[in-house]
Amino acid sequence: MSQLKTITLVAAIAALAAGGYYAYQSSAPKNPESANTKNADASAKSSASASASALAGKGDSRPVSVSTILTQKKDFPVRLQANGVVSSLNTVDIRPQITSTVTRVHIKEGQFVRAGELLVTLDSRNDEVNLAKAQAQLDKDMATLADLQRQLVRSKDLVSKKFVAQSALDTSQTQVDAQQAVIASDKAAVNAAKVALSYNRIIAPASGRTGIISVFVGSLVQPNATATPMVTITQIDPIAVTFPLPQRHLNDALQSMRNADSFVQASLPDGQGKYKGKLQFVDNVVDAASGTVKVKAVFDNKEMKLWPGAYVNLDMSVRTIKDAVVVPQDAIVVGARGKSVYVVNAESKAEVKPVTVLESYGNEAVISGVDAGVKIVLDGKQNLRPGGLLKERSADDKDSAKAQDGKEAKEGKPAKAAEAHSASAASAS
Repeated sequence: MSQLKTITLVAAIAALAAGGYYAYQSSAPKNPESANTKNADASAKSSASASASALAGKGDSRPVSVSTILTQKKDFPVRLQANGVVSSLNTVDIRPQITSTVTRVHIKEGQFVRAGELLVTLDSRNDEVNLAKAQAQLDKDMATLADLQRQLVRSKDLVSKKFVAQSALDTSQTQVDAQQAVIASDKAAVNAAKVALSYNRIIAPASGRTGIISVFVGSLVQPNATATPMVTITQIDPIAVTFPLPQRHLNDALQSMRNADSFVQASLPDGQGKYKGKLQFVDNVVDAASGTVKVKAVFDNKEMKLWPGAYVNLDMSVRTIKDAVVVPQDAIVVGARGKSVYVVNAESKAEVKPVTVLESYGNEAVISGVDAGVKIVLDGKQNLRPGGLLKERSADDKDSAKAQDGKEAKEGKPAKAAEAHSASAASAS
């Protein structure tokens, strides 16, 4: 009986425990959002991974919009650019050769004079007196010579008649010879006096334009090489431009001098006017310190636009490369491995072709490594990858793309390639 009670009690307790567990399970709140969140996270990760994979997979298959151009074969003029200084072909500082006083100035500042034109007159009275004195001495000695010559004639006649000795004739001949030497000295003195007198008339030794006149009527002038010149005459037309060239262009400069078609074009820094000249001089030594050689070009300057001492920009043609392969410089890509271009192959894909730039001028360059008539990429290179598909833009698309690129660059927006790379990286993470 006691055992039966014990079994009944255990069964009741078990039933009670089972009922409590069931009631607890029934009353416990369920949390479906947690499961959904876990599922959403897993789905998002899967979607992001799929999106990144899709974006990465489309990187090479999506066509890139570009503009293209054909490489050209044509004659390319090789031209050099430099900066030079305008210089006169002939500049003369006018200084006196004697000490005297200015009596008249015949020119004005800025006047154009010709060689031989009278510039300044000095006080010549003293030199005129010296010339007159020398001339008078010459006349006196000429009269003495005439008398001695008459005596010589008489001596010859007397000797022939045996009236005087031969020694008398010899003496007369000696006197005549001596007097002739005196006459020669007198003539030299007269010439010297004339030269001294001529120094009072200061003549232009060359044609050109006069500068500032530093003397006036009554000014005392003296011969002094270090003194301020009375006036400076500068040749303006034709005029020269001197400029340095790197040593590597020495042969080009020499060839330009020999080539009749070569020319040098000068332009002022403000861009007002261009003037064509000819290279006429190459210095006989290379400056070891700078590695340059001085050259000189000559220009017609009838309009007086090129002024001595002014700086000018120079553009010199030296030779012409026949049948050169020419491309725009914008089509050349500069990288760590050198220079290259993107070539469009038959499958409309981009191929990288290494090139060597032989010469360049303006926006054109002569290259080797690519033949003429090959289609290369001009605009849109920033979005290209080797082997990527290409889509050529129309003329309107090219203008629109250039305007958009300029606008993005002005606003500081990143390039399309950078945006795509950033999006891919963000999705992958």
